[in-house]
Amino acid sequence: MIASASERARRVGLHQSSIAKALGASQSQVSRVFSGKTSAQSKLAKDICIYVLGSTSKSQADAVRANEELIGALAEVWNGTPAHARALAVVIRSLALLSPPLSTDEATS
Repeated sequence: MIASASERARRVGLHQSSIAKALGASQSQVSRVFSGKTSAQSKLAKDICIYVLGSTSKSQADAVRANEELIGALAEVWNGTPAHARALAVVIRSLALLSPPLSTDEATS
């Protein structure tokens, strides 16, 4: 899973420093995870996989911003701090592990 996350990050231009900032880690910690110097079972490794593999394309990001229900739910629960934003992001991305992505037809209905 780490190799997939590392490859996807490279493919979509997601830099280690951006991943680190989003997860409250250092760039060197992210580098160690990607290079296999940290256990793939560590919390950070799992968070990195969830973050990178759950990253969206620009068109998906635009659709999220336009989704009033989702934005409203975030507004209700977010306490306004960067740390809470990161925590909510990890929780939301982890939901991707619960079910496969929707097909295009399911996503538009």
